[in-house]
Amino acid sequence: MAISCRVLIVDDELLVRQGIKHLLNWEHEGFQIVGEASNGKEALEQIERMEPHIVITDIVMPVMGGEELTRTVKARFPEIEVIILSSFGEFDYVRSTFQSGVVDYILKPKLEAVQLLEILKRTARKIPSLKLVESNDDGSISIKLVIDKLISGYEVDAESSVIAEAFPHSSFCLLGADLKQLPGKSKDHHTSSQWLDNITAALDAGLEQAVYFPVPAEPGLAAVLINLDKSEMDRLTGIARKLAASSREQLPEIGWTIGEAFTDLRQLGTNYKDSFLKINAYRYFLPASTPLIVHGELPAVSDEELKFNMNLFTELMNRRQFEEAFNELRQYVHRSSSQYKTDVYAFKSFLGNIVFNITIMLARHDMEMRKLEEAKYAYFKSISESKHVSGAMSLLETFISEANAVIESKRTAGSNPNMALLLDYIRQHYAEPLSLTEIAKHFHFNPSYLSSYFTSHNTEGFSEYLNKIRVEKAAELLQQETASISEISGMVGYSDHSYFTKVFKKLTGLSPSHYRKQYMGMKRD
Repeated sequence: MAISCRVLIVDDELLVRQGIKHLLNWEHEGFQIVGEASNGKEALEQIERMEPHIVITDIVMPVMGGEELTRTVKARFPEIEVIILSSFGEFDYVRSTFQSGVVDYILKPKLEAVQLLEILKRTARKIPSLKLVESNDDGSISIKLVIDKLISGYEVDAESSVIAEAFPHSSFCLLGADLKQLPGKSKDHHTSSQWLDNITAALDAGLEQAVYFPVPAEPGLAAVLINLDKSEMDRLTGIARKLAASSREQLPEIGWTIGEAFTDLRQLGTNYKDSFLKINAYRYFLPASTPLIVHGELPAVSDEELKFNMNLFTELMNRRQFEEAFNELRQYVHRSSSQYKTDVYAFKSFLGNIVFNITIMLARHDMEMRKLEEAKYAYFKSISESKHVSGAMSLLETFISEANAVIESKRTAGSNPNMALLLDYIRQHYAEPLSLTEIAKHFHFNPSYLSSYFTSHNTEGFSEYLNKIRVEKAAELLQQETASISEISGMVGYSDHSYFTKVFKKLTGLSPSHYRKQYMGMKRD
């Protein structure tokens, strides 16, 4: 019996994957795209489930490239054939993959439908267990391919009679289950395909007349396009409520979404990207007890654009009015979090940036910042990975508490007037070749006594404190992009550029060049 040749596409560029998917009428030619992946690691996970006959893979990708993927595939699944995609400058990589068993390769700039089809058919003929399906139709596009193209943003050239026959009802709607928040092990056991089966079983039982097709949604999202009469929308909502209630008992992390209804199939791509995915993202800000989001039931929100007054915040911090500054921050974050239409990525980026800025501002006030400096990267990561706004706000409060502890510690230490004079002198002369002996002479101290005095009245020794001040000043200069790193080294008092780099990395965890790149990247965000 003839079967379709199953193909997996692997490329880290979404546009390349979409271009390949829509280059051919795959089903008409006897092929079936069973999945796509953005790197070799993802591809191996899908190969286990999808059992493709052919893998088409890019050669240069993050995490795991095509060269390593090819070796692994041929070792574990020798019956699978691999076709390599490459650019002109990657010949050495291509040559090494042939040694691993690649059957053919295609140059990306030369990729055309005729060439791709020829290579696919030639490859398929090498697979003993496979006999391609001979298509008996007239080559018209399938409904599955219509949906695939529309979701990817392509126009389709399908006859209206074919569309009308496949979708006899007046309304369309998307229903989906978001699995992205499931813990790692649960995510492995509860795949999108399993939840698609659950959705279709519920639709079969509750909406007998409706027509539905699975949608090639983003990873971690099981979605179905439903064609139904407008009068049946309430029944669909009832089915979704039962699905949400059933899953919530065992897997409360799963979120359900019913998108906005539409009447023209050609609106599918726009509806999916500009409506359905946005509505699904609202879950981050809505109460954690919301298992189902229905477009028509969303509460009204103000369209007022919220802006954080960074100038006021900076001014309050500079005046040491820390409590007032933090209250301004809390009020803004609270207002933003109550607007479920707030962009999740922008919200998380703001919190990460404000943590970064607070550490810089406190350092300018000569605070003991070592612990906060070390902790800020953990805060960046945790905020970025937060699954709900409550978690992100809790992290911000913890950070503010730690910042307040640093501020209080400084207030206590600042009660010694002699120590304050010494610290102020260092801040004023950090760019000079300072030494403990020179400072002792300036203040008429015995050098040995000054060393012990400094250590007993300050949380850091003289050298540690001087390096901290110099690195903080260097960090400020690195953020301005006006001087080279070598010039900055001399400007903050280091005659040895390599020693400056070593000290800077020890105190910040980053080299000066990496620090500059990271700050500029956050500034652009």
